[in-house]
Amino acid sequence: MASHSLGVLGSPCSPHKSTNGASSCGVASWSLYPPAWKERQSIITNAPYKSVSISSTKKTTRIVIYARKQGGGLNVMISGAPASGKGTQCEMIKDKYNLVHISAGDLLRAEVAADTDYGKRAKEFMNQGKLVPDDVVVSMVKQRLQLPDVCEAGWLLDGYPRSLSQAQALEALKIRPQLFILLEVPEDVLIERVVGRRLDPVTGKIYHLKYFPPEDPEVAARLIQRSDDTEKKAMERLRTYHENLASVLSVYESCIKTVDGNRPKSEVFGDISSFLDDHIKAATKVSKPKQDSWRGMPTKLNSIPHSREIREYFYTEVCEGVRNAVEDGLHKLKVEITIPELNPEMDVYRAGTLLELVRELAFTFANDGKRVKVCVQGPMGEGIFRGMPLQLSGSRRMLEVMDWGDYGAKGTFVNIGAIAASDVFETDDMFILMAPQNAVGNCIIEDLQAMVQAAGDRPVILVNPQLKDVPGAGGVMQVIGREQRMEFSDSFFVCYSFRLLYRAGTFYPIMGALRMKYPGPYEVHKRIDTGYSSETYIQEATFAGRPTPTELQDVFAGRSKEASKTKSIWSFFGI
Repeated sequence: MASHSLGVLGSPCSPHKSTNGASSCGVASWSLYPPAWKERQSIITNAPYKSVSISSTKKTTRIVIYARKQGGGLNVMISGAPASGKGTQCEMIKDKYNLVHISAGDLLRAEVAADTDYGKRAKEFMNQGKLVPDDVVVSMVKQRLQLPDVCEAGWLLDGYPRSLSQAQALEALKIRPQLFILLEVPEDVLIERVVGRRLDPVTGKIYHLKYFPPEDPEVAARLIQRSDDTEKKAMERLRTYHENLASVLSVYESCIKTVDGNRPKSEVFGDISSFLDDHIKAATKVSKPKQDSWRGMPTKLNSIPHSREIREYFYTEVCEGVRNAVEDGLHKLKVEITIPELNPEMDVYRAGTLLELVRELAFTFANDGKRVKVCVQGPMGEGIFRGMPLQLSGSRRMLEVMDWGDYGAKGTFVNIGAIAASDVFETDDMFILMAPQNAVGNCIIEDLQAMVQAAGDRPVILVNPQLKDVPGAGGVMQVIGREQRMEFSDSFFVCYSFRLLYRAGTFYPIMGALRMKYPGPYEVHKRIDTGYSSETYIQEATFAGRPTPTELQDVFAGRSKEASKTKSIWSFFGI
């Protein structure tokens, strides 16, 4: 994900750290200082992108542009035995989807011919009759994938990686496909294809005695068989291919699409094209930013159930805040959103809204080719009633059966798991933890700590966690280790926060709202009645960090930050 910040309009600064590796150039973002409205409109109008998302504070405007051209951002690997038809299919894929076709062999020869540093290193091994080391070839591939044409169009990696070590080297660099196409052809057919190939030494064109013979008798007379196209050499190459195939497929098992290659090339391409089209449709479906139809904040938030527009407004807000934080390299994140449908203290709490929010958040990153593990805790301990977290009973089952779209996102880029170190796999890119919470007599924090440690620098996102110590049946808090548990709980960075502010408890009337979406400040909004059954929210103040109850009291009382330092009845905000 390419992210660039303009500290002063038109003056580029160092780009933020990319979290999606060399293969991702699908998103660009800028921060502009007002007024800059004409400049902002120019960026949106002239940019060759499909969709734009804008978020603003009083001081800055953040523009996030989602680049999704036809085929753009699509990353594909294609594999198959020698003579399986990879070259033919690659040409057809390249022509239809405008992907950059990259063959490791062609790349290697080009580097040697250009006498580059990589080419010189490779040539030393080739002159000695040795295989070029994986690290040299992987470095060449990485360098090629960083070039602008690949970032613009997407890539098609032909016949590479060929071994487990090569696949693992690419994984370490976060270079991975969204689809791995595997061509399967019976061995006897492959041998026939190889042995029947003939080379025209004059034109360099390849023919086949059975499937593609030359029409010109003169050309037919001068055809020769290449030394590698004998049955013995073909059997050796097939044996090497099959020895490495299983280990390579184990790395990409979540995104493999198998195609029967023993058919006419148009039929083979029809299957491949169907897979690619489905993926592009899925990406368009889940990546399109929601249209923000609100001017400021939505109203009638105490009306339950919330309208679809209100829910989608908050889904978009949360997804943008989390995306911004992940782009900036933050990996321990927390989302706190307690609109009435998501506030467990209210009897209008709706688990379905939480599930929808988590699904939208997962789709936000799955669209970029990331493998997202959505995790929910189950009962802790033995027995169906032991340590059952509130609001989570049956949630995992609901995640498993809910609608994840028509294009195979679940099971490929989205998987369901539990909150435990044992559910952290090497193939996972990030983890979304749905409402982790302590239950009576059981503490989830130890499991959570182990999972975060296993995840390393991969993002772990807590959605509405409840990690305060819960007293046991005897009303006694667990004291041992409490300070360390709270320290760990507080170590997560809040990237989105929203809560309504009531005069008392969670009861109407609503006095206002507190909102923060990273990287913006905390905003205090005051609710104003504008007529019968009509209201609006006015932003009254901003704070760099979460405001204290006293600071909130000053805002609603119309006093400056320095005017009052005394504690007041506004402490019911509990912030």
